Amino acid sequence: MSKNITLKDIAKRAGVSYQTVSKVIRNQIQVTAEVRARIEAAIAELDYRPNAAAQNLRTQSSHMIGYSWKLDDHYSPVLEQFQHSLVESAESYGYHILLFPQRSDRDLFTTYAELIRTKRVDGFIISSVEYNDPRVAALEHLNVPFVSFGRSRENEHTPFVDVDGQAGGKAAVQHLIEQGHQRIAVLGWPESSRVGTERLAGYWEAMREAALPIDPEWIIRGRGEIDYGYEAANKLLDLPPSRRPTAFVAILDTIAMGVMQAAEACGYIVGRDLAVVGFDDMAVAHYVKPRLTTLRQPIKAVGQAVMQILICLLKGETPAKHTILLPPELIIRESSGGYLRPQCD
Repeated sequence: MSKNITLKDIAKRAGVSYQTVSKVIRNQIQVTAEVRARIEAAIAELDYRPNAAAQNLRTQSSHMIGYSWKLDDHYSPVLEQFQHSLVESAESYGYHILLFPQRSDRDLFTTYAELIRTKRVDGFIISSVEYNDPRVAALEHLNVPFVSFGRSRENEHTPFVDVDGQAGGKAAVQHLIEQGHQRIAVLGWPESSRVGTERLAGYWEAMREAALPIDPEWIIRGRGEIDYGYEAANKLLDLPPSRRPTAFVAILDTIAMGVMQAAEACGYIVGRDLAVVGFDDMAVAHYVKPRLTTLRQPIKAVGQAVMQILICLLKGETPAKHTILLPPELIIRESSGGYLRPQCD
């Protein structure tokens, strides 16, 4: 069989016009089940494989989307889930994802410009977005379609999908207040972290609405995960009984696990003597003892929404919404189930 099979060959074998075959392959026309079956049978019999390069030249599309994320030393289950959702969603639209990390020593503008100039990608997706993110500025300057997972500025006008971290932080604190807690500590990320600041804002909002006082000692911000949670919790559990927190909100599940280790070392039983809530609902949160109460991010929905917006932009259409904020879900487990009964003063 010749390997240079064309649509005209398919049309001749199926007994239909060339235009019908072309439109059926591109899902641009509705035909009867019998006609579609003849076309599909002809494609299989002739072992037809479309010339992707030629199609791309005709449509001026690479059907590739560049995805850039910040490369650091910390493994992120959330970003892994996001990447999986992107690949799956892109495939449903006939696109593929070109992965490339953002490195501090790389000229972002030059990288993006080269990918667009050589037509290797049609648009971009970025994640781990921080305040005044240089990737947003670079892509805006290039006037290329892109969507971000996260916001880089207040009153953002560029297309984005994000999880409402403030709503999540507020839900965590409200849950603890409902359990009877008033002295609630929060372990967050540094001031430079947009995500951390939004989650902390939810803490402030819930405490303010409940008219509960906030001891400055209860708010600790720093870099790290389990070790950071362990050290910060030790410091807080060493406060006098009248100021010692009875509950902790951690900005990340791994930080919450550090809190649980520190509590156990001090003789507390988490879920009975001390309440702990995390964020992200990592797989391990279901298996630690006690199981961790946490906020689950709708990452699959984020990936789908990001792709939906970007596909609209690539088609030159206006998305129904170009900015989307999705709420996280509070998953209540045993770690937040009790009120403090001190065992060591």
